[in-house]
Amino acid sequence: MKVLMHPGYFLNLTNFAVIAQKDIIWEVSGNYQKQSFRNRCNIANDRGFHTLSIPIKHNGKNKGRNAYAAVLIDNKYAWQRQHWRTLQTAYRTSPFFEFYEDEISELYTKTFDSLLEFNLRTIEIACECLQLEMPEVKTSIFHKTPEDDSLEGRYLIDAKKQISVPQEPYVQVFGDRNGFIDNLSILDLLFNEGTNALSYLEQMPLDFLDA
Repeated sequence: MKVLMHPGYFLNLTNFAVIAQKDIIWEVSGNYQKQSFRNRCNIANDRGFHTLSIPIKHNGKNKGRNAYAAVLIDNKYAWQRQHWRTLQTAYRTSPFFEFYEDEISELYTKTFDSLLEFNLRTIEIACECLQLEMPEVKTSIFHKTPEDDSLEGRYLIDAKKQISVPQEPYVQVFGDRNGFIDNLSILDLLFNEGTNALSYLEQMPLDFLDA
């Protein structure tokens, strides 16, 4: 069964569980919306839950109606350096940080203008680390409801929606201080679980897709 989903910035475990278990169609034809994982991801650092946000250029004439594919990253801010330093500080002591460091650091040294292009690249690199095939199918026209009996998964990009998905606790770098924090970015699972990450995702239930 195919699932229609939005690409996002190093998507969380709920999204990646769907990617690991289903055939994905990327929704690239809709509008950009704020308060979503299109330009943010959640990690865990020494203080607990932490959000990394990508600055974007705002078009005042079309507030809230910019096409996702047309959204540009505001690179006048040194956000890439900041994000990479934050990831290094949060995960440098994790078991698999050095294992994936070279692949992931590429995203913070090369300049990207398109938010959509950058997000698809983060997913591609995460899939490479997971040894998972990157979904390549993309929409060409926006439809309010999925076609061809595809399942609706686009709501998973909404950072405000609380999707209740049972997640087996795994050892996190600051878990002894903060307790287990669930549904973080795929980076948290990769850095902490490494080669076990894919089997972890494959075992997550996807009951929410039928809701």
